[in-house]
Amino acid sequence: MAITKASLAQNIMYEMGLNQRQAKALVDQFFAEVKNTLEQAEAVKLSGFGNFILRDKVSRPGRNPKTGKEAVISARRIVAFKPGQKFRNQINHSHDLWANHPDQALFFSKRLTNPFLL
Repeated sequence: MAITKASLAQNIMYEMGLNQRQAKALVDQFFAEVKNTLEQAEAVKLSGFGNFILRDKVSRPGRNPKTGKEAVISARRIVAFKPGQKFRNQINHSHDLWANHPDQALFFSKRLTNPFLL
């Protein structure tokens, strides 16, 4: 199950005791700051989580998958996410914990996203 901006705002609303408008504004402002920083060609470093960095891709030969014709893929700039070590360890550990109990993992993930099940 993926998290959306709306569900993120809802979780923040319950966790921080904000109203819906305030929580939505907080989430929108966070993403606006990340976007603006990246647009200025700067990295976004979130301690304990990871870094959003810009990478330049050079142009290269490619192929149109529909027609099979050769085409040039133009140079471009992409946003890449590099998770921090702490975050990577948490993800790997949680995978090990729930690998043998997928039914419990599903129940646990639903509890995290639905405040009425807490």
